[in-house]
Amino acid sequence: MSASLVRRGLELLAAPGQGKASAGLQQRQDGPRAAGTARRRKAAQEPRRNKATVKGRVVKSAIEEYRKKAAVNHLKANLQYMLKGRIVANKTITEQVLAQNRGRKSKDQPPKKLEKKKPQGTVFTEEDFRKFEREYFGRP
Repeated sequence: MSASLVRRGLELLAAPGQGKASAGLQQRQDGPRAAGTARRRKAAQEPRRNKATVKGRVVKSAIEEYRKKAAVNHLKANLQYMLKGRIVANKTITEQVLAQNRGRKSKDQPPKKLEKKKPQGTVFTEEDFRKFEREYFGRP
């Protein structure tokens, strides 16, 4: 409940003679400005409650909060998990799964494997080259 609701409830329950004082009695003789300055002076003397905090909230240690939210290196645990399972799926089954997940668009299709051409051997032998060299250049 808010403070204003509590105040209103107390005013309603107060005895008829003990109600709120009239507006003229509340303000000092100096006028409305003097009452405001007196209120401000009184508020400045009293220690203020931090309005940014929530009632009942416990202030937590910044170091503990940092340690909670600090990044943890899970590399060792992940490597152990990945390396302990050595079961490898059959290649044909893997190909079937990949084929099912492939779309019909050309961008989803794997690149076509081009067959490598074997280098063709020459028709001529070493003897033919020597014979040509003798005839063309005139060397023995």
